[in-house]
Amino acid sequence: MPFENKPKFVTFDMNGTLIKFSINDTMRDVLGDRLPAEVADEYLRICKAYRIDECTGAYQPFHQVVARSMERASRSVGLEYREDEARAVYDRIPTWGPYPGVTEALNRLAEELPLVIITNSDTDHAVRLAENLKAPFEVVISAEEMGVYKPRLQAFEYLFDKLGVTPDELVHVSASPMYDHRSAAVMGIKDKVYVDRGFEHDEHWLGYERITDIADLPVLFGLPRP
Repeated sequence: MPFENKPKFVTFDMNGTLIKFSINDTMRDVLGDRLPAEVADEYLRICKAYRIDECTGAYQPFHQVVARSMERASRSVGLEYREDEARAVYDRIPTWGPYPGVTEALNRLAEELPLVIITNSDTDHAVRLAENLKAPFEVVISAEEMGVYKPRLQAFEYLFDKLGVTPDELVHVSASPMYDHRSAAVMGIKDKVYVDRGFEHDEHWLGYERITDIADLPVLFGLPRP
C-alpha cells in the first residue's frame, strides 16, 4: 500500500487516462480516402506533436487546437486542409467512452476518497465526457475554466487554489508523463500514479507508482480490487 496517508483528493487526467482518446481513429474515419496510407502514420504523429505545441501558448478553445494541429499537419504532408473535417473530429469527442474497468475502479475508489478531474477539454466536453465515466466526481476542472492547458504549470496552480490544498494533500493519476507528471513533479506533487496505456515512455525518475491495469488503482490505497 504505497499511499499510507489518506489524500484530501485523488485528481485525474481524463482523456487518454480514463476516456479512450480515440482521436487518431476519428481522424482516419473523417478524412477517409483523402488520407493516403503512405502518409497516414506521419500525419497522425505530427498532428499529435502540433496539438501539444498549440497547448503551450496563449489559451485558445480546444476546437481551435484540433483545427490548428490538423492544418499544420496537413501542410507538413502535402494534404489539403478542410475546416469542416477538423470540426467533425472535434464534435465526435464527447461520444468517446472509458477504457475497460475504469468505471468500476473509480466507483470503488469513490467509496473512500473524493475524486476530481482536471482535463485539457472545453467545459461542455469535460462535463459530457465525465458523464460517460458513470462515476461520482466532486469537481470537474476544464482547460476553458483555467484559461490554460496542461502541461502549463499554471494549470496545477489553479488546481491547488480551486481545491484549497497543498501538493502533499493530493494523489494525481495520469497516463501522460508529458502532459501531467512532469509538471506535477515540478509543482511538488509527490504521490502520483502513472497508468501506462502504452502510448508514452515510462519516466520512472518522476517518482510515480506505475500500473498497467486500472483495477490496481484502489489497491494503492489499501482497498480491494473492484
